[in-house]
Amino acid sequence: MVALRSVIFWVLAVVTSTQAANILGLYSSYSPSHLIIHMSAAKALAEAGHNVTVVSMMEPKVTHKDIHVIVVPLEKKKRLIVENQMVTMAGKKNSMISTFHRMLNDMDVMIESQADILSDPRFLRIFETKFDLMILGSFLNDFQLGVAAQLKVPVIVDYLIAPNFISDGFTGNPSELSYVPNVATFATHPMGFLKRAENLAKHLLISYMSTLLDSKLTRIYKEFYGTQNGQPTLNELRKNISMVFVGSHLVSEGPIRPLVPAIVETGGIQVKDKPDPLPKDIDEFLSKSTQGAVFLSLGSNIKSSTVNPEIVQTIFKVLSGLKLNVIWKWEDLENTPGNASNILYKTWLPQDDILAHRNTKLFITHAGKGGITESQYHGVPMVALPIFADQPGNAEIMKNSGYGVALNLLTITEESLSKAIKEVLENEKYSQAVGKFSSLYRDRPLTAKQSVVFWTEYVLRHHGAPHLQSPAVHMSFIELNNLDIYTLLITILLLFVFLTRLVAKFVWNKILGKAKISEAKKKQ
Repeated sequence: MVALRSVIFWVLAVVTSTQAANILGLYSSYSPSHLIIHMSAAKALAEAGHNVTVVSMMEPKVTHKDIHVIVVPLEKKKRLIVENQMVTMAGKKNSMISTFHRMLNDMDVMIESQADILSDPRFLRIFETKFDLMILGSFLNDFQLGVAAQLKVPVIVDYLIAPNFISDGFTGNPSELSYVPNVATFATHPMGFLKRAENLAKHLLISYMSTLLDSKLTRIYKEFYGTQNGQPTLNELRKNISMVFVGSHLVSEGPIRPLVPAIVETGGIQVKDKPDPLPKDIDEFLSKSTQGAVFLSLGSNIKSSTVNPEIVQTIFKVLSGLKLNVIWKWEDLENTPGNASNILYKTWLPQDDILAHRNTKLFITHAGKGGITESQYHGVPMVALPIFADQPGNAEIMKNSGYGVALNLLTITEESLSKAIKEVLENEKYSQAVGKFSSLYRDRPLTAKQSVVFWTEYVLRHHGAPHLQSPAVHMSFIELNNLDIYTLLITILLLFVFLTRLVAKFVWNKILGKAKISEAKKKQ
């Protein structure tokens, strides 16, 4: 069935194909995991015959012979600052609210680094090419929309997570706070009164913080583009985004909610249709793991060696005592947590390919969106050790869905970790639940890659596809929520009540006055 679907898609693609286009991918987030997802979309477009140029801060792990990569590396001083911030977050409890707060105070380096790219000679070479479309990897960099305006091309925003108030704002998508939890609310469905109140309060708080952050982005935009004649404002550019790709699949992940046509789900774009062959040492290690293997990775942003040494030793003691083999992502091979015959340390690991291996039975993860998605896709249950940003929420949702267990990385003990691993490995309900999810996640009319290709070419064919844009994008908050109409109706109602009372009082006084006159005459 999958093969037939692919054949049908590519036949249709040939029939309705868009001429090979020049596409610019501007992916300036200093996060390897972000870049993997963005580059997976770029690779799909290159495989479809398009000429793709990518600008990033680092060499991508996902590549293609027809993708031209321009690397504008982060300055060493700024790179050390960013890495130190990651170390700090690895040692603290970080909710989404605290992460947003930290962005306001500590993320200036990341924002400014993404701004520095715009004046770098290596980047400026892009203006020598006639592009047809720009795809912007979204991460604290709205001011880079000005590049698309300079190139005079439509823009697609590649958004890494499920739709939220930011992507909703770009497209005019309804937020539906009564039943759609925001990124800081961990809730089952439907939400009761207290959860809805919490969701609304957190939404207002995050929106306020985003307004403060927006002032920084607007200032940078004005510094680069504010004095150029005919250059639209940043808000005007936000209102003319052609499409937003979001990293979700709501049919399987939930909750079911409205999505305007300009929001296209590409969750799982980084998952390969067929796993690549594993490096020889990893393949041999997994193949001989007849009792199964455990895969441990805390992601690409946090180095395992920066985690509290006591916590690292706790994890090592538990994993070295398992009968299963363990693959552990560890960046400093000269200073590993310890030697154990069942543990293989590697500085970098092909995560998707390892999770696809038949002998991988458990994934110990930091609960990043990409890793959670890949593990669920391949039906591998999890033990989550979330650190910051959306990770605590991802872990909570994963746990509530029955796909594994979540622990606090900062407070784990040998007992709690051993118990969690044993529970997930020995209780079949976890593998059954995630296996059911895997089946649902794969069941789509188009794969994520096919969706990226089709809708990108759709935007190209229709010159930005303005007809997909919701009228809500250009409406004010008052107009969108009919507050002006409600105000008028309430005013009319109050005026009616006031006049009714006035007339009633007048009539009553008249009646009372006549009664007094009649009584006075009787007394006379």
